[in-house]
Amino acid sequence: MAAAEVRPAVVSDAPEIARIQRDTWRSAYTELLGEAAVAGLDIEELEKTWTETIEYPGTRVFLATEGEFTVGFCVAGRAPVSEVATADGSLPDDASTTALIASLLVEPRWGRRGHAGRLLANASAWLREGGATRGISWVAQTDHASLGFFRRAGWSPDGTVRILDTGSTNVREVRLTGGLDLELTP
Repeated sequence: MAAAEVRPAVVSDAPEIARIQRDTWRSAYTELLGEAAVAGLDIEELEKTWTETIEYPGTRVFLATEGEFTVGFCVAGRAPVSEVATADGSLPDDASTTALIASLLVEPRWGRRGHAGRLLANASAWLREGGATRGISWVAQTDHASLGFFRRAGWSPDGTVRILDTGSTNVREVRLTGGLDLELTP
C-alpha cells in the first residue's frame, strides 16, 4: 500500500471531492437514496457546494489520500443547535461543546484500508483542539457498513431519529454519538 495520509482540503480539491461523492453515491447508495436522487447529482453544483463547504468558517474538510489518489473525505465542525437537540427540542448540557461529523465517505474501492479511521481520528483531534468534547453524526439506519464503522470507533445511537426526504424516497437516519478521544492503532 502506498503512503496513506490525511490533510485539510483546499478549494482546488472541490472537483475531486465532488467526483468522489457522485461516484460513491452511484455505486453504494443508489438503492438507499433512490435512483432519481442519485441520477440528479450535477457535478458542477457539487463542486460549488464543496467549494463553499471548504471555505465555511468553523468547518474543516479533511481528505484521505493514498499515494497520489484522493480516496475519501470527512466534514467536521461545531454542531448546530438543531442537530444537537433532543426529539422534544431540549438541549443537552454539553450542546455548546458538541461537534458534528457532517459527512464521512471513502470510495468503496479504497475501503477496508483504514482511511475512514484516519479521517475520523484527524477530525476528532482538530475538534478537540477547538474545545469540542463529544461528536455526533447522522447515518442511515440501513447503512450497516457506516453504522459498524462508527460502533467500532466507540460511537452508538442516542435514540434520536429523523427522516430525510430525498425526493424519491424517505431515509430513516439515526443519530450516533461518541467521544472525540480517538487514536489510531498500528
